[in-house]
Amino acid sequence: MSSAVSDLPSHTNVLIIGAGPAGSAAARVLAQAGVDVLLVDQHPMGRDKICGDGLIPDAHQALQRLGLLEPVMARARHVTHVGCIGPRGGRIDVPGELAVLPRRELDEILAQGAVDAGARFMAPYRFENVLEDASGRVVGARFRCGEQHVEIRADWVLLATGANPKPLQTVGLCERHTPSGVALRGYVHAPALVGKIPMMDVVWNRAVRPGYGWIFPAPGDCFNIGVGVTDSHRDLSSGKGAKKDVNLRAIFDAFCAHYPPAATLMRDGRLVGELKGAPLRCTLRGARWSRPGLMVIGEAAGSTYSFTGEGIGKAMETGMLAADALIAARQDASLDEAQVRQRYEQGLRHLQPRYDLYERANRVNAMPWLADLLIWRAQRSPRLLRRMSGVLNETSNPGNLVSLKGLARLFLE
Repeated sequence: MSSAVSDLPSHTNVLIIGAGPAGSAAARVLAQAGVDVLLVDQHPMGRDKICGDGLIPDAHQALQRLGLLEPVMARARHVTHVGCIGPRGGRIDVPGELAVLPRRELDEILAQGAVDAGARFMAPYRFENVLEDASGRVVGARFRCGEQHVEIRADWVLLATGANPKPLQTVGLCERHTPSGVALRGYVHAPALVGKIPMMDVVWNRAVRPGYGWIFPAPGDCFNIGVGVTDSHRDLSSGKGAKKDVNLRAIFDAFCAHYPPAATLMRDGRLVGELKGAPLRCTLRGARWSRPGLMVIGEAAGSTYSFTGEGIGKAMETGMLAADALIAARQDASLDEAQVRQRYEQGLRHLQPRYDLYERANRVNAMPWLADLLIWRAQRSPRLLRRMSGVLNETSNPGNLVSLKGLARLFLE
């Protein structure tokens, strides 16, 4: 690892821009396959990232494939259930394989895992633009480090720059400038409350409509508390949707005022740092996924789920899909560039129906009474509780829970 401009290589097989879960996962898989990989980020390893920090089963599966589940779990707070709390105070605890680890630590483990596999990591370098050949194919990228500009050429570039639309606009792949949603989170140090909030609580009530609130127990006697709105902009199909009347700080304050555990946490605990907000890009929409010489991965490609706002596991999955496509081309010389891109995009299209189902389930956030109904019935129906657990494990259809057919089934189970 180095940050000196003189240490930068002039060429690499794969240049990955962004060392979040998607970029680091792709880098580790590629490096393990013997590919020369350069992972570049605008921040040093271990930078903060605004997130709920929840690791649900798809994240566990991705980490297992990467061979990094054990070191992550050694530092994470293990959680056995997600507590779903409705507007009327009803609660159902949904079992799952869950954990919480602040992104500062998770992303450091993932980036170091890429380095340990043989990738090079360079920071702080701010992405400015791609390099193109005479045909318009991407053949590298240009970065800025302080007052210096550097160019790195590559056989392939993976863009893993998160929810910020500017890099997508720069490379000509942005189809939606506005985010799908927004979130606000903070960390609260509250040793006296450890064990009293043991689960990942997700709260729906009218005070936080059209969003939801959460409290997740984290390592170090801390809690991650926040609110999210996964439908914060209207007319997204135009590419420049207008922001709805959403004031995240007001929603956060309302959450703390109307949910007693949140009020207790903020009153008796100590806020560590500031409350911070961030955009979300969801539904695998809003960007074209590739162009010659470049593939878009992670949240830049819209890898976050609507309804839950979860995106860590799926970001890693998209990074590994891109890595697999590149490795396949190394193993089969008959595959041309178009087929590599097609292979990656087919992988994303295979995931798309799942995203559509979570988008359908997002109506719970707009109509909190649906949460009341689901919780009320799940308290009386072990079968429905298993289906809700299946949503966490991606073995049940989340959209069916709130479809007309699904609502009718609630009274028959």
